[in-house]
Amino acid sequence: MGGLLRKIRGTGRVAEDAPPRPEPDPRPAVRDLGGSVQVRCVDAGSCNGCEIEIGNAFGPVYDAERYGARLVASPRHADAALVTGPVTRNMAEPLRRTVAAMPQPALVVAVGDCALDCGEFAGGYGVRGAVADVVPVDVRVPGCPPEPAAIVAALRGLTGR
Repeated sequence: MGGLLRKIRGTGRVAEDAPPRPEPDPRPAVRDLGGSVQVRCVDAGSCNGCEIEIGNAFGPVYDAERYGARLVASPRHADAALVTGPVTRNMAEPLRRTVAAMPQPALVVAVGDCALDCGEFAGGYGVRGAVADVVPVDVRVPGCPPEPAAIVAALRGLTGR
């Protein structure tokens, strides 16, 4: 047992250093979060590529929770909504209601190219438009799909950690 402890002490830290802290966001809504953000994910009509990357962002490798972001099941408990995909005709009103049910000020994060400009689904008969056409968007995360590191960086911008 003593040999193992000596080896651990001699090896030191082997993990990577944490990325640098993000610049503080000047918006009052972000300052009021106090370093912690509760997140509700909303799929407005995506191909599920962004949802997989969001799952990876909250998984053990990227671990968004260590920076103060936590997934919640109800919009009534959420400070921010991660919205993916182009907004379909059937999801426009549920998206509006979800954002309206969130405590104010509610933040909306558009994740992926489809959420930003409809991506591959632009002009589709069932597509209402981008997320910004339905609800106001505060943070944009580009990519098809965006890397988990980009999603974590956006969440860190909200928490300031």
